Amino acid sequence: MLFSSITFLYFFLPLVILLYFFVPQKGRNLVLFAVSILFYAWGEPVYVFLMLAQIVASYVLVWLMDSFRQKRAGRIFFVLSVFLPFAALFYFKYFYFFAGTMLRLDVKAVPLPIGISFYTFQIVSYCADVYYRKVKRQKNFVTYAAYVTLFPQLVAGPIVRYSDIDQTLIKGTGFSDMHVNFERGAVRFAVGLGKKVLVANVLGEFVAEVAALGQRDLALSWAYAAAVSLQIYFDFSGYSDMAIGLGSILGFSFPENFRYPFIAKSVSEFWRRWHITLGAWFRDYVYIPMGGNRVSMSRWIWNILVVWLFTGLWHGAGWNFIAWGLLFAVLLVFEKAVARLCGTMARLPAFLTFFLRHAYLVFIVLISFLVFHNESLSGAVSDIQALFSCGGRIAASAGETDRMVWTYLLRNRMVILVAGIVGSTPLPIWLWTRVQERFKTCKTGEAAIHVARGFLTVGLLLLCTAYLIDGSFNPFLYFRF
Repeated sequence: MLFSSITFLYFFLPLVILLYFFVPQKGRNLVLFAVSILFYAWGEPVYVFLMLAQIVASYVLVWLMDSFRQKRAGRIFFVLSVFLPFAALFYFKYFYFFAGTMLRLDVKAVPLPIGISFYTFQIVSYCADVYYRKVKRQKNFVTYAAYVTLFPQLVAGPIVRYSDIDQTLIKGTGFSDMHVNFERGAVRFAVGLGKKVLVANVLGEFVAEVAALGQRDLALSWAYAAAVSLQIYFDFSGYSDMAIGLGSILGFSFPENFRYPFIAKSVSEFWRRWHITLGAWFRDYVYIPMGGNRVSMSRWIWNILVVWLFTGLWHGAGWNFIAWGLLFAVLLVFEKAVARLCGTMARLPAFLTFFLRHAYLVFIVLISFLVFHNESLSGAVSDIQALFSCGGRIAASAGETDRMVWTYLLRNRMVILVAGIVGSTPLPIWLWTRVQERFKTCKTGEAAIHVARGFLTVGLLLLCTAYLIDGSFNPFLYFRF
């Protein structure tokens, strides 16, 4: 079930809100568990049992680990609690790739359970945190199951650790905070829905139109690359905004997942702003245990390569994802190696330094997401070649009709491209903040802002609803992860 669907918006979500706030605090985790199972079973009626089996297995193994903590058996149970979720993830997500593609064995592809990468990481992080005494074991099975299956972030993140929401699961939210959380969450959800439906979906239509052409000119090739990157960003960040908003409505505070990554000036900064919870997970549970950067240069390079190989594979079992992850590993090592040039860069005018660093980052991002987006490395290479007027995607003998089609597509989608570029920067929120500050100087300014925020939220929801009813293009890219 998609957040950006009529079924979710006008049937499932209102029912959940009524049930959740109607029952007493002690029964809310049971409600969350039940509706989350229903939400998941709507799209995965069979694999819901796989998720439930993993929840039961990890709950029992952590209980045994905690009971035998002072003995060798405790460590064995911990290893099993981590191994079993990863074993299931490997079988369903990577077995066909390694056995069929790499070993050339005749094996059948296995359907990928929705969201398995996300809830696997949540289970493993909980087991590790309990083992290393960062959190206390949750003895109530329903509360633990509610944590793993929490529907706002179940199938597409952000990756929420138990320590992020344990107090809310155990104690709930104070009555005085419910109204503020609900309003803040509704606004955040509406913004995320708008990013997904009004921007990502429209950019996705443009991407599909250009891909169907088979050939394109230079301007359309660069517009296509920009549209691919922006579609991925608005699709995933929009879903994260919706998840964070839904969490706030229910009283939870989920971690941020995106902070305007396209304004970064380096690859390392980009990854501190993009899919923040995934980067933090790999940092805390893979990179730091391997030694992080407190090792020799050769070992540090090895750590980076391993982490980014895993990051690429986390997104999918394919050579394009491996290449995508290793590309960022090489770039991070490259940035570290040339850091000494910062002294030279510092002598340049500030605006020129910013332009050069930002232009480098944007170029890298456009290239990287062409690799990410394509299902094959050959398709990615062809798309990258098209950016430089070479390769098979541009026909030198294209007729006038072809060129008219290219011009029409570019002109027809220019508004959404510009809107996407502007929307990916802090400019809209900066303008809204300035408007609020201006109105707060008036006696009725606070009330006016409150009313305006409500009208804008409702208007955005209605506009998205109209688009969903009228259109049929509503994919979600990260469901495949």
